[in-house]
Amino acid sequence: MKIEEENMNQNRTLLFGALIGAFTGLVAAMMLNRRAEKTGTEVSLTTGDGMKIGMLVFGLLRAISSLGDER
Repeated sequence: MKIEEENMNQNRTLLFGALIGAFTGLVAAMMLNRRAEKTGTEVSLTTGDGMKIGMLVFGLLRAISSLGDER
């Protein structure tokens, strides 16, 4: 029984994380579109912008993975 509860809890955690990630990505895309509409330009991300976003995401994931670690 305990193993089934742990699997259920793990599945909930994965689902919750996936929903948060999808929602965050949607909001980010909406913000980019809104900025492009406001300035009258097209949405464009440079390679440098992509690298900055990637590094920020990796930093965020590293911070999340260290949650609950005892020091």
